[in-house]
Amino acid sequence: MAGGTLYTYPDNWRAYKPLIAAQYSRFPIKVASSPPEFQFGLTNKTPEFLKKFPLGKVPAFEGNNGFCLFESSAIAHYVANDELRGSNNRLHQAQVIQWVGFSDSHVVPPASAWVFPTLGIMQFNKQATEQAKEEIKTVLGVLDCHLQTRTFLVGERITLADITLTCSLLWLYKQVLEPSFRQPYGNVTRWFVTCVNQPEFRAVLGEVKLCDKMAQFDAKKFAEVQPKKETPKKEKPAKEPKKKKKKKKKATPAPAPAPEDDLDESEKALAAEPKSKDPYAHLPKSSFIMDEFKRKYSNEDTLTVALPYFWEHFEKEGWSIWYAEYKFPEELTQTFMSCNLITGMFQRLDKLRKTAFASVILFGTNNNSTISGVWVFRGHDLAFTLSEDWQIDYESYTWRKLESDSEECRTMVKEYFAWEGEFKHVGKAFNQGKIFK
Repeated sequence: MAGGTLYTYPDNWRAYKPLIAAQYSRFPIKVASSPPEFQFGLTNKTPEFLKKFPLGKVPAFEGNNGFCLFESSAIAHYVANDELRGSNNRLHQAQVIQWVGFSDSHVVPPASAWVFPTLGIMQFNKQATEQAKEEIKTVLGVLDCHLQTRTFLVGERITLADITLTCSLLWLYKQVLEPSFRQPYGNVTRWFVTCVNQPEFRAVLGEVKLCDKMAQFDAKKFAEVQPKKETPKKEKPAKEPKKKKKKKKKATPAPAPAPEDDLDESEKALAAEPKSKDPYAHLPKSSFIMDEFKRKYSNEDTLTVALPYFWEHFEKEGWSIWYAEYKFPEELTQTFMSCNLITGMFQRLDKLRKTAFASVILFGTNNNSTISGVWVFRGHDLAFTLSEDWQIDYESYTWRKLESDSEECRTMVKEYFAWEGEFKHVGKAFNQGKIFK
């Protein structure tokens, strides 16, 4: 067995997958997660690292013979043995792939949206959190039904399906799935506890304690973490030396160590990501208040209140409207998977919510569907190109700016915002829609 090196930061839940798989298969794997071998945020941005792993993402695996792999599920598959992959049973192999895909598409996005704010590494958004809770309930319901007569997800033994899903659910069980929330999903909890107590899991995860009380967003913790991103601010004040001294005495002993105590290494790594500049800082103040429109859209009738408000206040000099269409309709199979494609994109675009609004619709039926939508952006450039934080899935769509005064634009805005109309340009019936707000 050739072996290799796994580059990651400490306590990266994605890295747990290949590490647990390696425990089962006895694959020799070296972990590089601290200096001098690897330092997240520095090593993965060097030309040498990017030559091997162009995206700079971790975990990343380099075999002793020089080949490289990224994406944790692919690495886990490589280091696993045949039993973990589903042995020689083609059905089991397909089911393993199915549950790994299920984990990545249906569990990770809502789990991140719900858990990250409780760790102080993402701003709280009530709507996103509530939506994530509902999606997690759906996911747990599907799993609970499947596990009603099964010990493990596929076959009679642990496979990559169990490893992947356990790791994806790990932070949920540790942070937010309190007893009352998880009570209806007893089969899932029984399976999860069984997995994390296997010797191979414990060798990587240690003892896993299920949460007693649902963690909430802590504004103080979030505020304490954020100054790490804005260190230049501390050098500015010089006018009030007395007040500054008092603040230093209060801040130095207490708040500074707090984030170190409260955050593990994986959270620190996420929290230490530099705060990106506002791509719209150069634009003049706009009279169109996006948040006010979103309130109208959420709480009032779309056709009689929200749309008239939109057109009355929309400022075409400072905002633009775009039509987007998914490039690969032939790849869209099951409608629930296509819908999840939209949801996943939205959940990973949380940082764009303040300056964007969208209605994206799935048209058609299984194996005969399309995705398209209408987006509203600040400024007149395609927003995704302006910030690395926003470059999520947009390249899978074709984008066309609409003339806000045109009849075409008015019709599209009305139909897409209201989810009703002829949709003549589509040629398929409305199936379901998603709103980004």
